[in-house]
Parts: sequence; structure tokens; C-alpha cells
Amino acid sequence: MDIAFLVDPLESLKGYKDSSVAMMREAQARGHRVFAFLQDDLRWAGGEVSARATHLELHDRDDDWYRVTDSSEQPLSRFDVVMMRKDPPFDMEYVYATYLLELAGRAGTRVYNRPGALRDFNEKLSIARFPEFTAPTLVTRQEDDIRAFLADQREIVLKPLDGMGGASVFRVGEGDPNVGVIIETLTEHGTRTVMAQRYLPAIRQGDKRVLLIDGRPAPYALARIPKAGETRGNLAAGGRGVAQPLSDRDREIAESVGARLRGEGLLIVGLDVIGDCLTEVNVTSPTCMREILDQTGFSVPGMVLDALERD
Repeated sequence: MDIAFLVDPLESLKGYKDSSVAMMREAQARGHRVFAFLQDDLRWAGGEVSARATHLELHDRDDDWYRVTDSSEQPLSRFDVVMMRKDPPFDMEYVYATYLLELAGRAGTRVYNRPGALRDFNEKLSIARFPEFTAPTLVTRQEDDIRAFLADQREIVLKPLDGMGGASVFRVGEGDPNVGVIIETLTEHGTRTVMAQRYLPAIRQGDKRVLLIDGRPAPYALARIPKAGETRGNLAAGGRGVAQPLSDRDREIAESVGARLRGEGLLIVGLDVIGDCLTEVNVTSPTCMREILDQTGFSVPGMVLDALERD
């Protein structure tokens, strides 16, 4: 197969940790040809979606992980698969890219994750589809609602709906003298909608990333354990990643959610689970594959390629 990855600039990707790089390497190892292009490279002209795609040769050296062999404008229809792996921000340029990829999909190109599903599944709000697995949660822009929720729960986490990597996530306790300014800052004085969730003490054991591939859970999760004095477990916020087998509850959540997401065209999904509760459904560019591979020897990229080859 010829597989094209829509990614961030190649020089920004890290060979030692990026899941996209791990999938590219797995694809090449199986004899498939790997291409890459940027969001900037997409165009629609003459009724066809195309991009300036770069053919890559992948290497095992993490500090020098690829070589460009050639680059040319090509219709997306000539690829067997296009993998949408652009990191957020999920801004209007990202949305426009999904529209163009959707047009390519209608012309017969297999695009994962499905562009329409990327738009439909906000990574915070999507937990509302699975209320049986969630902690008490509020979505609002109203300060009075947030204060009432805090009074009821006593300790909460506040976060924007469009954040990633733990950015702008606040833990707030009842009586916190900064609660007013935190709410004002996150909601931009009531003009932006935010999410509030009951604080889960189980975060101390890790914010678990459970990977779903074609609706099936990988057997290991990556527990992202907060550093001392920190609430957030995100690796980008200094958390420490520890791979561990799925618990019975992890598997229950993953199998139930995965069965419903598979039909949406969501090939790769990262569920965030704290304790026994689902806290996020990540669909844009789920990561943690390399950490699981390095610590356990289990290849989540292999699961991805198995799914692509089955289809």
C-alpha cells in the first residue's frame, strides 16, 4: 500500500516518541510505501483534492529518522490510505482540512480518522455520549453554575474544551481565594464554554491512556503519573508514563466505547481514564504508542497496520 500521513512539519516530530513516526516505521517494515504532507499542502482544483506529498525512507536512528527521496503534487486518490495525524489546535484551518479530506474520502480515498468524526467528537464533550462511565461533569460558561457545582462537589477540575497536553487545567477547592479569577480567565468573563469535573484523587495513580484500534483496546495502558506537587498527569506537563496491563474496569470501558466508535470511522482513539471514570475521548492525534512499545514490547502500531491491511 501507499500510505500518506498528514502531519506537522517533519522536523518537529521526534523519532524517539512520536506515535506517527512509529506507525510510519511499522508500515515501511511491512513493505508499504510511506508519504507525508502538511495541512498547508492541501488544495482542491479541477474537482480533485491533492497535496504536495513527500516520499520518505524511515531509519531506526531517532535523531535522524527519515530521508526525503522525492516530493511532488499528487491527487489524494492515488494513495491507498491517508492518515490524518495533525496535532491540535483544532482551529478553523484544521476544520477546513477535514472538509478537503472529506471530499477526498467521497472520491474513494480511505481517510482515518474519518474527517466528519474528527469534527463531531470534541475530545472533552464526547464523554457525554457515555455518561455511564463518567464522573460528575458540568459544561457551561456561567460562573454561578460553576460555583454551585464546586459547592456540591467540594473539589473540581476546570478545563477549556479546546485544550491539549494539560494546558490551562485548574484544580479548584471549595474556599479557594482564586476561584473567581480562575473562572473569569477560563470563561473569558462568560464568553467561552468550559468543562468542570469532580476531582478524582485516583489521579495520583495516573491518568491512564487506553488506546483503541479499530474498536479494540490495546492490552496495555500508559498511566501518566503527575510529578510531585502537580495535579496533571500529561506527559507534556511533566508526568511520568508507566505502561501497565488494563484493569477489568479499563477493559469494560474500552470495549463498550470501542464498539460504538468503530462504526464512526475512528480507527485510532485514545481514551483517558482516571480511576474508574472516563474523562476524555481523544481522536485528533492520539499518542503513547511508543512508550507502550518501549516498556512492554507490545506494538500498537502493529495493531494499526493489521487493521489497515484487513480493510
